[in-house]
Amino acid sequence: MTRTPLAPVSGAPVPLRAPRVRRVLRTVTVASCVPYLSLKIAWIAGSRIGIPDGSVLLEHRGLMAVANSVTVLMDGAVVVLALLLTQAWGRRVPAWLLVTPVWIAGGLLAPIMVGFPVQLLTQALTGARSQPAGDKPFLDEWVFGVVYPGFIVQGLALGTLFVLYARERWSHVWRGRIWDLPSAATGRTLKVTAVAGAVLALFPATMHLLWACGATTGLSAKRIEQRTADFYVLEAIDVVFVAVAVAGALLLAFRPVPELPLKTPLAMAWLGSGTVGCWGIWLLIAAVLPGAEEGERASGLMALTYAVGMIVGLLVVTGTASFVRRRGA
Repeated sequence: MTRTPLAPVSGAPVPLRAPRVRRVLRTVTVASCVPYLSLKIAWIAGSRIGIPDGSVLLEHRGLMAVANSVTVLMDGAVVVLALLLTQAWGRRVPAWLLVTPVWIAGGLLAPIMVGFPVQLLTQALTGARSQPAGDKPFLDEWVFGVVYPGFIVQGLALGTLFVLYARERWSHVWRGRIWDLPSAATGRTLKVTAVAGAVLALFPATMHLLWACGATTGLSAKRIEQRTADFYVLEAIDVVFVAVAVAGALLLAFRPVPELPLKTPLAMAWLGSGTVGCWGIWLLIAAVLPGAEEGERASGLMALTYAVGMIVGLLVVTGTASFVRRRGA
């Protein structure tokens, strides 16, 4: 989205509703970033808090410093978004400049918000370990207990702020049922990207499903050794998000369920594409980074799985953006 056609035509400022609720959500969002930012800044400064002896994180200090700096900027962007979504000046921000980082944030946080509670439940029911037996942990267990709940709170609070903001600025985009849309509203771009995304999604969905079921096809030797219950849970969740992204795009493009509220497939395509695309990019970068020893690096098939997932996410969000532009006009 390169323009802001969805803003009110009159140019009048959008009123702020329930400012107290927004202020509380903003405070909660910013506070939830503090544990993660504090740890990352401490690690950049040379602290080893939460990092046990023998951790792989201590082997590549330069690379870790760069990675930690990037993630500090990413989490700092969440603070900026919380301010933008609750201030009057945030109504004047171009749509693409707001929507892009929110899409990225939602895509990266959603699997954690789903996966971490499921992992805890799996461990409670089965007694499964989160680390392979005899393997050196790369972080102390308490770090995950501090950081991941913070991510979940970030996702819930920031997501709620964005919904409140979007409802006031762009609510007309998702009003009504899917069958009420004129045929021209979907457009060729949405149909082509939905079909292309669905076809390509068969590959990453199949690979993640195989890995969730215990297959070792394409996995590196180190990854095979490190598989735990958490690994299988996350792979299964990856399959779900690929399906959600593709289903949302196809529902929007071809409208097979006439009575379905328009906001449902729009939300599916939006969140699913962010998860598949952003995690595809993140894991692909991790896979091609230098420094890992032979057997520890991601295999070519793993990297290809991440790359195709990235393409699927970008295709779906491109089609969705095309639909939103048409609908907003």
